[in-house]
Amino acid sequence: MSCSIKLYISFPFEAPLYAEVGMPALSPTMTHGNIAKWIKKEGEKIQAGDVLCLIETDKATLEFETLEEGFLAKILVPEGTKDVPVGQTIAITVEEADDIQKVPATVGGASEVKNQASSQTDAARGDGAPEASPANISSSELPPHMILDMPALSPTMNQGNIFKWRKKEGDKIEVGDVLCEIETDKATLEHESLEEGFLAKILAPEGSKDVAVGQPIAITVEDENDIEAVRTSISGNNVVKEEKPVRHDVTAEVRTQTTAFNRISPAAKVLITEHGLDASSIPASGPRGTLLKGDVLAALKSGKGSSNNSSVGKATPSPPQVNQQATLTKSLGLKSDGQQNDAYEDLPNSQIRKVIAARLLESKQSTPHLYLSTDVILDSLLSFRKELKEKYDVKVSVNDIVIKVVAATLRNVPEANAYWDDGKGEVVLCDSVDISVAVATEKGLMTPIIRNADQKSISSISAEIKELAGKARAGKLKPNEFQGGTFSISNLGMFPVDRFCAIINPPQAGIIAVGRGNQVVEPVVDADGIEKPAVVNKMSLTLSADHRVFDGKVGGAFVSALSSNFSDIKKLLL
Repeated sequence: MSCSIKLYISFPFEAPLYAEVGMPALSPTMTHGNIAKWIKKEGEKIQAGDVLCLIETDKATLEFETLEEGFLAKILVPEGTKDVPVGQTIAITVEEADDIQKVPATVGGASEVKNQASSQTDAARGDGAPEASPANISSSELPPHMILDMPALSPTMNQGNIFKWRKKEGDKIEVGDVLCEIETDKATLEHESLEEGFLAKILAPEGSKDVAVGQPIAITVEDENDIEAVRTSISGNNVVKEEKPVRHDVTAEVRTQTTAFNRISPAAKVLITEHGLDASSIPASGPRGTLLKGDVLAALKSGKGSSNNSSVGKATPSPPQVNQQATLTKSLGLKSDGQQNDAYEDLPNSQIRKVIAARLLESKQSTPHLYLSTDVILDSLLSFRKELKEKYDVKVSVNDIVIKVVAATLRNVPEANAYWDDGKGEVVLCDSVDISVAVATEKGLMTPIIRNADQKSISSISAEIKELAGKARAGKLKPNEFQGGTFSISNLGMFPVDRFCAIINPPQAGIIAVGRGNQVVEPVVDADGIEKPAVVNKMSLTLSADHRVFDGKVGGAFVSALSSNFSDIKKLLL
């Protein structure tokens, strides 16, 4: 694959004609790239079609070919550089070999890369927050090496947890070897090596939490003899600290921390508002200068959290100090002598649950939810399920049949199998019916996908959902097994829940909430045309839909078709 962005600039006097080679976009979704290896060296002649370097994109490691001939005068972005924006100058070429020494020293000065400027940025920030980049690592002091970053293993992933290292420091690694298991916002996935060599240093140990995408997690070398040199050259052992449950004690000493913060957690914000504190006076201990709930609690206990009203110029009468202290003591669960009644423990949340929380909040805030409910009679479904078991020895669950019914309904009403495109401001119809099924796991809610569910038999849907649910609970789902989907189903029928409203999973436009089945007495017309009371099984279904996609007509047509399909299950086999 070849691509080149060149800008020719002519300088006065003896400055030669040269070209700036920019970081190419080697895939449609690529915005940044990593320089894995330079194939050409400074001063070498290059021909059209020659491979200049290997670039690690968001998809794979690809060869970057030149479209021009000349000489590689200067490499501005060295091997191992991470997250180089598309379009940033990575090298300078000239037409004649004699022009190499004439390239101005200032060329490419604005193209400083992250590896070279990270320590200066950290010093300038002055917030004392722990950073991902090992600022104490000098590339010039290390032997030939490569810094491995936290990869983006799903489209929505911006940070991950190191669940387990499969390779140990000093181990030999081959292309395709699994280096570690990473807990993403969707599942626990394997991170494979794209290069061969030796694992010289692990920067993010097992159990490390909230490691940002692009943050260094390990260093590899090509020569086994260079392992010890890398270890001794790095002054700090682990860049990322392992997060463990922390037991809090009111007698513990508060660490010396910086008072500047860049972000504030929601829990900390609630406490600050509730107690009227001045956030700028509270030390922040979270990653990248994040003010955490524990910081606010520590400030409250120590009395260091000053009130927002303290900055007002003129003095104002305040309530008696005794009353303020009593209120604070009561709110924190402390005895009057400052001792805590009950110790508490902060349990770190899984990455999956954090992302679920953020996406649910985003959905409710940005998607106009429309709710439509109906009750369907289950007798046809239950008799059909019994017939499959007795006549054909095929065992399927009620949920398996619900998946098939919903998929068939989306095929009947294609306007419901769509999503809202924010960029275009219009509805986009989906070509396939891919059903996301909510599965509860210890780490959070997962939504494995039954693709082309409208075209599959109920027995094949049953077998597939059992396999996917097992993978979801084991954290072994592959990205293609949970990414995408055009519609969702959430079933709480196994619990004493009659009906509920589910939250839409963006960018999808609809989700069906399935309640439990109940026996009710209803008037039923018998074969003689006489209306008589009878016991029937009914189940409540609630559609949560994006009102931008589902207007009243589409929503009504979908619910009507859904009820019709439930009333005659056998027609789904046609």
